[in-house]
Amino acid sequence: MPYFFAKRSGDRVTLSGHDARHLTRSLRARSGEVISVIDPDGMLLSVRLEQVSSSWVIGRVESEREHYSEPERSITLAVAMLPASSLDLVLSRCTEAGAASFQLIAADRSVARGGRPQRWATICREAAMLAGRLRVPQVRPPAGFEEVWTEAPAPYLLDVSGSPMHGLEEGATLFVGPEGGWSPPELALAGWRTLSLGPRNLRADTAALVGLALALTPVE
Repeated sequence: MPYFFAKRSGDRVTLSGHDARHLTRSLRARSGEVISVIDPDGMLLSVRLEQVSSSWVIGRVESEREHYSEPERSITLAVAMLPASSLDLVLSRCTEAGAASFQLIAADRSVARGGRPQRWATICREAAMLAGRLRVPQVRPPAGFEEVWTEAPAPYLLDVSGSPMHGLEEGATLFVGPEGGWSPPELALAGWRTLSLGPRNLRADTAALVGLALALTPVE
C-alpha cells in the first residue's frame, strides 16, 4: 500500500477527496486497518483507521518515527515538451527518483505544445505519495528555451556531443529532450555546459531518469 498525505490534528489524521476515494474504493480499506501517512515535518505516521467513507477517512496515530526521504541535493529538471505519454512518464518516474521541481520547455523541436497543468500536478502528487516523499515537486508551465536557460541556476544541457556527466552541484538545473534533439541555436547557447550520458541514443524519458540519477549522485 502506498504512503498517504493527510491533515493532522493532534493524534488524529483526516484524508478527504480523491485520496479518500482511492483508499476506500481502489484499495478497499476498512476500519481497523493501519496505513502509513507522511508528515511534511519529516515524520512517518502509523495510523489506524477508525471512520472510513468515500468522502473522508479518519484515523488515529499509533506511532511515529523520523522519515527523511528527500535527496541530499536539489536538482531541477528542465524538460522539453514531449508527447503526452512520454512526458507523463518523465514526471512520474523522476518524481519518484527525487527531482526537486520541473520546468517545461517549448523547445524548437518539441512536438507537443499543449498544456495540462492539473494532470501534471496530479501525476507528481501520486508519484510522491508512492515513493513516500515529503513534498510534491512543482511543474512550471512551458516557456522558451532561451528564457529558461538564462534564468536557471547552474544550467546544464544533456546532449550526446557533451562531456561525460557526473554528479552536479546543489541547485543545478538539468535540461532534457526533445525527441528530435536540441536545435543548433539551443546547443550554441548552452556552449561548454553540455553534458553527455554516453554514445548511445536514448529516448527522452530514459535520458531524464538516468540524467537525474547521475545528477543526484554526490560529487567526490
